[in-house]
Amino acid sequence: SASIFLLYEYDIFFGISNNIKFSSYFVPSSKGPEKLSGDAWLQFRIRYYMFALVFVVFDVETVFLYPWAMSFDVLCVIVFVEDLTFVLISIVALVYAWRKGALECS
Repeated sequence: SASIFLLYEYDIFFGISNNIKFSSYFVPSSKGPEKLSGDAWLQFRIRYYMFALVFVVFDVETVFLYPWAMSFDVLCVIVFVEDLTFVLISIVALVYAWRKGALECS
């Protein structure tokens, strides 16, 4: 009974979504002249990749530290020492990247 209702809802969604023309959303709205010359390949300097990599590493670190911070009051001392070690290793990595110039986008 409840599962039939859910399937009915999915059928309504599927029927509506099949009637929408998605191709009209993916074409350019104004037709301009074609570009007949030039290269589409762009090369970026390695510093931008290094900056992005450092950002991703520390962003993932934030994802790992958030649950620990939310449950800090119920965790034992061993978990605190493990996370403190994780933070210290991350700080060492940040200092290393800073001294190597990976954080400068000049």
